[in-house]
This record gives sequence, structure tokens and C-alpha cells, in this order.
Amino acid sequence: MTLFLSLIPTFFDTLLSTVRDVFPIVCIIFGFQFAVLRKPVVNLKKIIFGFAYVILGLSLFLMGLEMALFPLGESMAIQLTAPEFLYGEGAVMPAVVDWQHYYWVYIFAAAIGFSTTVAEPSLIAVAIKAAQVSGGAISVNGLRFSVALGVSFGISLGCYRIVAGDPIHYYIIAGYVLVVIQTFYAPKFIVPLAYDSGGVTTSTVTVPLVTALGLGLASTVPGRSPLIDGFGLIAFASLFPMITVMGYAQLTEWSAKRGSAQKETREP
Repeated sequence: MTLFLSLIPTFFDTLLSTVRDVFPIVCIIFGFQFAVLRKPVVNLKKIIFGFAYVILGLSLFLMGLEMALFPLGESMAIQLTAPEFLYGEGAVMPAVVDWQHYYWVYIFAAAIGFSTTVAEPSLIAVAIKAAQVSGGAISVNGLRFSVALGVSFGISLGCYRIVAGDPIHYYIIAGYVLVVIQTFYAPKFIVPLAYDSGGVTTSTVTVPLVTALGLGLASTVPGRSPLIDGFGLIAFASLFPMITVMGYAQLTEWSAKRGSAQKETREP
């Protein structure tokens, strides 16, 4: 009960901040509706209730980020990079770290990237719409899992970069070169969707945990700066889903062509 009462001022501060952030959106939408279109709003009562739910949900979500997701990501990074966990009880962190000792960090980063992406509401919405528009050519789960695999690999590679201390631009340039090459060979219908898939992954669930993980990792690895090395994981999470989604479409197209060729061969 004491904890609940102590959270009330924080909730109202967050609620006021959320109302202030949402207010310009409301003004633009209703301003265009009444001043430009000059038509009444359909189902005005439902829309007002919807905005109220959005404001309440965002307020609770922002409180949850500050109280749970950010501290959880940082604590996991600190525990996984502690000297006693990496080198044994009573060990001291060496001046020069070996990237191979951080394999649990890479495994955790891959797991958290995959799980948060599969649960990402924006990705689920895009996957459902893509399946409807494509007439079943793109499956909901196929798109979700291919994006999740890209995020999983990207965040794991980004954690390796932090540990190794490599410049981030080498990875990003190489990744986008691969994206450009894939663009010419991937099925045309998947290219715009693949480019959008990189954006929908960086949303409400993925970003807080990934950001906290990067900052926590850069803070605990000797010789790394949280400001220079701690950020950049989101770039990896946006880049590699484009590669895996186009790869998924290429594999699907190749499998379909192979099946058609085998069917033609069996027919007399």
C-alpha cells in the first residue's frame, strides 16, 4: 500500500507529460477535420475514449520503462559482464578483455532481440496487413520470425562490436552494401516491406531493453565509453531485418520454383 501511494505523484507527473505530448497530435487531427475537410467526426465518442485509453496506456507504459525495463536491461548487462561471472570467483577484470569470454552476453542479446521483436505490437500489425494485401503470399509468422532473426543477429553482433571496440561505421556500411545488392535480386514485392521492417522493430518493446543493454555493457567493459560505444544497437536492430526479410522472400521464391520444376519433371 505504501509503494502504491508513493507511485501516485509519479503517475500524475507522467500523465501530465503524456497529455502535453499527445495534445499537438489531437490539434492537428481535429484541426484538419474541421478546418480543411469541414466534416463532423464520425463516432466522436469512441474516438475520445480511444484517446483517453492511449494517454492512460502510454503513461503506465512509460512508468513501467523507468521502473522495470531500463533497470532490468542494465542489471542483466552488469551481471553478465561481472569479473566473477566471466573469469570465476574472486577474479579481477583484466586491462584488456577477450571478446570470447562474453559469449553469454551474445547469447542473451540474441535471445532478448528475438523475443522482444516477436512480441512487438507494431510488427504484428504490419505482418497482418502484409498477409492480407499479398493474398497469403507473405505469411504472418514467416515475416515476424524473419524480422526477429534479423534483430537477434544484429543485436548480438552489436554487442560484439561494443566488446571488441570496433568502429560502428564499418559494420553499418558493410550491412547496407549487402542490402543494396539484395535489393536487385530479391522479389520486387518484398523490397518495400523489407525496408519498412527495419523501422517497425525499433518500437515500444524493443528499444528500451536494447538501449539499456548497450549502455550497461559499455559501462562495464574496460576501455569503453557509454556515450561513444553504448549507443548504436538500435542501428543494428534496424539494419539486419532488411537482410533477413529479403533473404526469406528469396528462399521462398527459390523453394516455389524448385517445387514447380520437380512437378513438371514428374508429369508425363
